[in-house]
Amino acid sequence: MSYRFDFLALLPYWREFALGVWLTLQLSAVATVLGFALGTLCAIGRADGSPWVRAVIATYVEVIRNTPLLVQIFLVYFGIATLGIHLSANFAAVAALVVNVGAYTCEIVRAGIESIHKAQLEAAECLGLSRVQTYWHVILRPAIERVYPALTSQYVLLMLASSITSQISAEELTAVANRIQSDTFRSFETYIVVGVLYLALSMVVRLGFMGFGLVAFVRRRKLGTPL
Repeated sequence: MSYRFDFLALLPYWREFALGVWLTLQLSAVATVLGFALGTLCAIGRADGSPWVRAVIATYVEVIRNTPLLVQIFLVYFGIATLGIHLSANFAAVAALVVNVGAYTCEIVRAGIESIHKAQLEAAECLGLSRVQTYWHVILRPAIERVYPALTSQYVLLMLASSITSQISAEELTAVANRIQSDTFRSFETYIVVGVLYLALSMVVRLGFMGFGLVAFVRRRKLGTPL
């Protein structure tokens, strides 16, 4: 049995592929920014919060890290709808991705915070820095710089994981591919194209984070430390 590839059958759908790529990047960008903010706040709370705050954040992190992303997406999209709150597929997708990546970001940033030596905190106190100044200049910036490669990898994985949101009809790249293959009956060719597009997106996102790291972390660039 032989199979004849026909990628030309997909050519009329290039606009749909482009729109899928664009929405994938949008979902990933919004989820990355909001997830980083949520994760950083949780990391601060878990490292320096009251006992009940640490307990709540620890529970959130463990629940999210030990349940499938698909289940979390269904809970946000279908679960909230049962309460009478109807969210669009794209909004629910972003919300679920933010909640998911926030938990992983929390643990990554917390590891960076815990790597800061206590002597540096004592030095900041001797210099008379306020609590906010100490956190910004002595703790957060060096901590994020140290774990930046891990954060980069996590957010690339987030971009790839956004494909799961096709299950609630968010019109990202995988959802577009599902529709195209049902129209053309060229499943093999369609998903080969999608695989190549995701590979290209991963490289673009990684290069984007690398460029941002070169600008944001001058000391790391001067030392030649990998970003």
